[in-house]
Amino acid sequence: MDRINNYKKLKTDIITWISDYIDANNIESLVIGVSGGIDSAVTSYLCAETGVDVYIVGLPINQIPSQENLSDLHLQELENKFPNVNLLKIELSDVFKLLKLTLDNHNIKNKDRYLLSLANTRSRLRMTTLYHVASMNSGIVVGTGNKVEDYGIGFYTKYGDGGIDIAPIADLYKTEVYNLGKYMGVNQKILEAPPTDGLWDDERTDENQIGTSYNSLEWIMENGLNMPFDQLSIQQRKDLKIYQKFNNQNQHKMQSVPTFFLNQ
Repeated sequence: MDRINNYKKLKTDIITWISDYIDANNIESLVIGVSGGIDSAVTSYLCAETGVDVYIVGLPINQIPSQENLSDLHLQELENKFPNVNLLKIELSDVFKLLKLTLDNHNIKNKDRYLLSLANTRSRLRMTTLYHVASMNSGIVVGTGNKVEDYGIGFYTKYGDGGIDIAPIADLYKTEVYNLGKYMGVNQKILEAPPTDGLWDDERTDENQIGTSYNSLEWIMENGLNMPFDQLSIQQRKDLKIYQKFNNQNQHKMQSVPTFFLNQ
């Protein structure tokens, strides 16, 4: 789903938006966690072009080689291209291993929940690290989520990769992020890599976990939600049900924290 007519203007508009926020809030640096995927690649390019100090951080936790290689490739390209980019690679595998050993001392009743919890723990460990880097450099943490993930199905970890200060690409569909990356010259290997959150010990992709493609979910968000169910194809009905399942179960991520108010 591509709603963008002018990617040159989009790029300029986002960079200006980031720069205005920086100036208005006396921010000295931007911090981005880089995974080797298209979303973090585009976000880091946009941040680099603001001219402010940018800390691009690789955060491997038992990553499979293909994921870590893409992350390293992007880190090196950015450092070579932009003088304001500072490259950091913080190996968190040992820290995660120690935390996991501590948690394993507790009774594990449900293996699936345990593995999902560990995946989310990886994300939260990365968030903690990014905020440490930001704090040390008078900076903020920049989010890398797209519209489907952040506002459609809530495909992120609460207080993990969802723990951010600004979200430059959260109103862009994955297709639009890809096309913006292509326009900006993101490495072809990153453009072609299947999207993955890198939170598991295997090569599962985002679409493996979700059960359908980003393109399908984009169509549902733009069109399918407003169409009568009987006008949808069999596949579109399946995609709609997947969207509704994730959207419903992840509302707690996408809404503000429920609060008891006096005199309500």
